[in-house]
Amino acid sequence: MQKKIDITGRILHTERMILRPFEEKDLEDLYEYASVPGVGECAGWHHHENMETSRMILQMFMEGRHTFALTDRETGKAMGSLGLETPSHYAAEEDRETFGCEIGYVLGKPFWGRGLMTEAVKEAIRFCLQELHMDWITRGAPPPMGTPPTRICFLLAIISPSFQTAMLLRG
Repeated sequence: MQKKIDITGRILHTERMILRPFEEKDLEDLYEYASVPGVGECAGWHHHENMETSRMILQMFMEGRHTFALTDRETGKAMGSLGLETPSHYAAEEDRETFGCEIGYVLGKPFWGRGLMTEAVKEAIRFCLQELHMDWITRGAPPPMGTPPTRICFLLAIISPSFQTAMLLRG
């Protein structure tokens, strides 16, 4: 059976960021990046049109306990999110003996082009394989061609150029 992913109390550090569970104090930062047209669309969801949408998503992140806030190491500002999702097609299989996740992520536009998401995804992969002892990691539905998430997927070899889902396997 697929284990439940829970990041409660987990804090990950990169050179420029801290990845931590979302908190109530992140609401304004979440709305700031998630309300910009083009940001959510890169991840497959519509940008937030009001603070109430961000409040509902923040609550979902906190209750779900599998989405990290990507925060600036110096200021603490939430710049994006990175979720470790149980793929729905695996969640229902009671006899599944492997443990893995689908990585989904989004980063505010002012932070694009700096290598921050690549840094965050590399740390998340390390965390999943070395600390959670996952057997596999994949990226879900491919983002639109040419968007920042596409370039990260290629850099980290999570999906193939043909957009067929590929997996990183713990070996």
